[in-house]
Amino acid sequence: MAKTLIVIGGGAAGFFCAVNAARMNPELAVIILEQQQKLLSKVKVSGGGRCNVTHSCFEVAELIKFYPRGHNFLKKAFHWFNTNHTIGWFNDRGVVLKTEADGRMFPISNDSQTIIDCLLKEASKYKVTVITNTEVMKVKNINDIWEIQTKNKTYQTDYLCVAAGGYNSPAKFDWLVQLGHSIETPVPSLFTFNMPNNPINELMGLSVPNAQITLRGSKLQSNGPLLITHWGLSGPAVLKLSAWGARELADKQYKFEIVVNWLGDTNENDLRNSWSQIRNENASIKLGNKNPFGLPNRLWQYFLISCSINEDARWAELTATNQNKLIAMLTAQSFEVSGKTTFKEEFVTCGGIKLNEIDPNTMESKRIKNLFFAGEVIDIDGVTGGFNFQNAWTTGWIAAKAIAEKGN
Repeated sequence: MAKTLIVIGGGAAGFFCAVNAARMNPELAVIILEQQQKLLSKVKVSGGGRCNVTHSCFEVAELIKFYPRGHNFLKKAFHWFNTNHTIGWFNDRGVVLKTEADGRMFPISNDSQTIIDCLLKEASKYKVTVITNTEVMKVKNINDIWEIQTKNKTYQTDYLCVAAGGYNSPAKFDWLVQLGHSIETPVPSLFTFNMPNNPINELMGLSVPNAQITLRGSKLQSNGPLLITHWGLSGPAVLKLSAWGARELADKQYKFEIVVNWLGDTNENDLRNSWSQIRNENASIKLGNKNPFGLPNRLWQYFLISCSINEDARWAELTATNQNKLIAMLTAQSFEVSGKTTFKEEFVTCGGIKLNEIDPNTMESKRIKNLFFAGEVIDIDGVTGGFNFQNAWTTGWIAAKAIAEKGN
């Protein structure tokens, strides 16, 4: 008698599990249950509508460094399916990926619909049934058969894969806790920093290619492009810090102090040591006309005004007091953060099913037979740049392989 797999969740991980399981085991009847009307909605909006499929990081030892939670678990999982496999999988289906300067990988079409169409085509090819507008109300296991209760119907299945995405509150995990699993409390990751009424917000739209941000009183630090917005600070440097500090910043209720080094890896001592040379080389030039640090001109003007430095004064006329103010602002400017804003479509949660309850080689529950997990519902999350999708492809594929083999 043919076996059945039901996947809860029609996102990247759920689709990847479903289409691969159906392909690997043609005798398996596969159904996707999706709560929303739209399928693959996160894929659609990712990367500004281009879909950041993965990241050009090909060594597992390096790849796992981009995951604040789950790196040890993924060290085993990536053995089975990693960036190389993702590129190959899509390439085999006519979807070629390209690499951008920052390592992010997109379809050469620059259109997320290319990825969606590929997955939908696979689902059609292998006869995966997709049912939308179907919220799962309760799940129970009776004599090794899963019963999935929705508002209008009860489904039965031999294998169940939960790929429902990241829940933003502990209560939404109740149906999984009732099965016998435990969770790490979910908190937001990948968010920008709000700095209400800070004068720097008037420079919205300006960016610095490499800044360093440190959380005051903590070892948390990140480097990368920094963007000034009308509400505060954003960009990869901020998003990385928010990911690595997700729990610590939640504990602080998103009220904390950061220190920004606008010159990136050039610290205060380095700048002091080179200051005489910079000053001598620009001695006769007006401060407002010469920015030797490659910073946006409006940002440089902001620094001069903040330090009460006359922009018409020449470099040779800069007093020791003003020099010290400028060095301090360039390398260690403090900001009070009060609140966060979700970064566009990059909503990710830190938290989920505890990793010690899942086998990384099969994605099967260690507590309940024939129950599998994939994607963000697990306590794994990465920084921005395609790493969360890579986790979805990896965990979805591994679950698919294990289920297909069980169903033979």
